Amino acid sequence: MHVAVLGATGAVGRTMLEVLGERRVHVDRITLLASERSAGTTLRFARREITVETPRPGVFEGVDVALFSAGADRSKEWAPRAADEGAVVIDNSSAYRMDPQVPLVVPEVNARDIADRPKGIIANPNCSTIQMVVALQAVRRAAGLKRVVCTTYQSVSGAGETGRETLRRELEGEGLKAVKLGSPIEGSPFTRRIAGNVLPQIGDFDEEGWTGEERKMMNETRKILGMRDLPVAATCVRVPVEVGHSVQVTVETEKDLTVESLRRALVVFPGILMAGGPQHFPTPYEIAGRNEVFVGRVRGDPDVPRTFHLWIVADNLRKGAATNAVQILERLGGG
Repeated sequence: MHVAVLGATGAVGRTMLEVLGERRVHVDRITLLASERSAGTTLRFARREITVETPRPGVFEGVDVALFSAGADRSKEWAPRAADEGAVVIDNSSAYRMDPQVPLVVPEVNARDIADRPKGIIANPNCSTIQMVVALQAVRRAAGLKRVVCTTYQSVSGAGETGRETLRRELEGEGLKAVKLGSPIEGSPFTRRIAGNVLPQIGDFDEEGWTGEERKMMNETRKILGMRDLPVAATCVRVPVEVGHSVQVTVETEKDLTVESLRRALVVFPGILMAGGPQHFPTPYEIAGRNEVFVGRVRGDPDVPRTFHLWIVADNLRKGAATNAVQILERLGGG
């Protein structure tokens, strides 16, 4: 199999290479692509040093699968070209997620949608959406879904390497140079200081007060689950954690369900690792570098029937991006 990676030098691109190696995907040939700034650098894959190139017409000819993680603008420019040249594109950006002709896939939930890709493009969902819908599908199988309300606690790596570097600089004291209390340092991708702070804003606000990230979670969840009328509400918060997103989810089910039955449904669901008991819980620090979705603190609501509360954690660079993309590749026949 000939695989191309666009955005190979970024955090997610590098993680894609790690995951391809760890999962022993059969790759006969690999083409690494990035911006002009990174062209000529080398990355190690399968014990070889591979020189990074810039994308150009014809570069995707002979490529079987192209993994994209270079942002929406680059995806809009190069994904149709790659598909025209014969590659199946798995795109990690937001560019095609809500396109009705592009499947939005989490393999544990809707792998069957992979086959229906008229544009030759498959979209990788938003990082927090991925981990949440894995758990929601387990709940759905057990008792159906009636309503979902979630709050995310998303690490700075969700904003790329710039986000991680900003947190480090602020922790080292450079944040004291801010013009006024709480303002971000120069070059920060955040609207306020992130060190020692939490920001209930990821993306721009719309006229109704929802942020772009919140709209993504709401709309993408419905599309992945195939439930366009499912009530979903989200509040997305950036927290001073380097890697790993956490999501608190309140879910109302269609049918009666005991907490123990829900726990069993989560335990047996593919890709989920459950915490040992009601007083145990996963944290981003502990699960960094892992590919699974971790669930803990499963509780039945004491006042509202058929309502449950879950704590869900995953590595956003892996299951929230690179690992999910490689799992899709494997479903295409590359595993």
